[in-house]
This record gives sequence, structure tokens and C-alpha cells, in this order.
Amino acid sequence: MDDYIGLDVSMKETAVSIRRGGKRVWRGKCPSDPKLIADLIRKRASSVKRVVFETGPLSVWFYHALRAEGLPAICIDARHAKAALDMAANKTDANDADGLAHLAEVGFFREVRVKGFDSMLTRTLVAARTRLVRITTELSNQIRGLMKTFGLVVPAGKGSTFEKNVRSLLVGQDGLSAIVLPMLEAWRGLRIRAMELGRQLVAGARQNQACRILMSIPGVGAITATSFATAIEDPDNFKRSRSVGAWLGLTTRRYQSGEVDYDGHISRRGDRQVRGLLFEAATVILTRSSAESGLRRWGLKLRERVDFKRAAVAVARKLAVAC
Repeated sequence: MDDYIGLDVSMKETAVSIRRGGKRVWRGKCPSDPKLIADLIRKRASSVKRVVFETGPLSVWFYHALRAEGLPAICIDARHAKAALDMAANKTDANDADGLAHLAEVGFFREVRVKGFDSMLTRTLVAARTRLVRITTELSNQIRGLMKTFGLVVPAGKGSTFEKNVRSLLVGQDGLSAIVLPMLEAWRGLRIRAMELGRQLVAGARQNQACRILMSIPGVGAITATSFATAIEDPDNFKRSRSVGAWLGLTTRRYQSGEVDYDGHISRRGDRQVRGLLFEAATVILTRSSAESGLRRWGLKLRERVDFKRAAVAVARKLAVAC
């Protein structure tokens, strides 16, 4: 008889529930280590059919580690599982594990495609570079604000120009220099690290054939191409190209009940970062790109009928489908 296992994963401990023949046969807790959990499952369940857990911070590691142990691991959408888990009278880790095991047994779940470690490593590079750029921007704005309080207005400029302007204004300002210069040194160090990560990103994009093809589109740079390619991974993951727009949350939501039937705003589901980058690329295509293309002409005609944001979202969706 087949065994169905539900795992409620947390940082330290994982609640485990095992069902067989429509009944729970065992439940307990185990340290959140896939190898220890795999040993426990093999000890308690002789014929494992499904091992189900929700999406979360540890889901990528758990999925690949459990698969490497030979277990049929399945990661399911946490939003989908929540509707079923909320049926329990009390919210506990043990009850959540029971609910996940029940979902595994009846097959009522939506499996999530888990990305490979290589794709996650590249996405981590993009996220780290983006975070450093944001921190440097926040630091430069903070420096400008502090100096403005004392009547020292830093002229417009970025990079080395900004640093040169700040240092020139601090001449003779010993008290303020002792406060601002350490911040400026931190800004400079973070900027150098962000540039190093940016060079790694560009070098990786140039070596990837998919990224090179995507970067040939006006408005699509190394960051957008890399983020999109690692999010999609394999085009065969989608039966139709039109599904990519819906997967990224760029299609409108629909509400229909009785006499009521209308389309709302875009769903904003899926990868928020990729969706934002595609919107930025669409904005560049509509406003700054000088290269004529069918997509640009279509977007400009649409802009005459609707507002700019809606036109940019529509271009972003077409860009995702075309890519």
C-alpha cells in the first residue's frame, strides 16, 4: 500500500505526517535536514508515493536534496495549499503536515516547477548586484541630505563626479567631514563591489546563447535577459508562448459571477523582479528606443488609445511572449 508524506518545513524543525490507506499512521518532528528526513521516511514508510511540501525559503534545497535521496519530492503552491490547510480548527505545524499529507493522498495540489541550482546561482548574482546598487543610491541621497542641512548643495552627478563634488565641498568643514567622509568611503566601496558583480553578470550573459538573442532586442540589456532566461529556464516548460505572460502576472484578472463579468487589473502573480524588468524594457522601447520595430509601432498606436502605463504593460506582455 502506498505511503503519502506531508512536510511542514521551518528553519529548525520539520513536522512530518505519514498517511496510508486513508489514515494517518505516524507523525512527528525532525531537524530540518533533508538527509535526516529521508532516513526517517525510509524507516517509517516502506512504499513512498509522494512527499509534499510548500514553497518557501528552503524549498529549492529540500526539493533537490530529497530528489537526490531517491524520494518523489513535490513542491506545491503555498497559496493553493493555504485554502485546504485553513480548514483545520487549530493552526499548528503538526496539523499543517497532516493537511499536506492528505493533499498528497487525494492528489489535490498544484505542483510548482523548482528551478535548478545553476539558475538560482545566477538569480542570486542579479539580486546581490541590485541590492548593492540600491544601497549606494540610498547612501548618496543620505549624504546629499546631510550636507544640504549645512548649506552645502552637492551638484548633480554620479559616480566619481559625485565623490569629487562632495570632497571639494567638505574642504574646511572639519566637523562635518568627520561624519560624511566615512559614509562616502562606504559608498565608494559598495559601488566598486556592485561594479564587480555587474561585470560578472555581463560576462555570463555574453557566454549564454539565449541571453545574447534576448539582448539583440532594443531595450533589453544583460540584467533583463539574464533574469528572464533563468526564470524560464527551458521554453518547453510552457505549452504555449502566450502562457508566459500569464505566468509573469502580466494578464488581467477576470471576475465572473451571474450577471457580473469584468476584467480587472493585471494579476501581478509570478516573478516580481522579471515583471518589473520587462516593464522597464517596454518603457525604453516606447520612449527612448530609436530602432523601429513592429512591437514599438504597435505600442505607440495603443498609447494613443489608452494611458501610458497600460500601453507599457501590454508591450511588456508581448515582449515576454516574443522572447
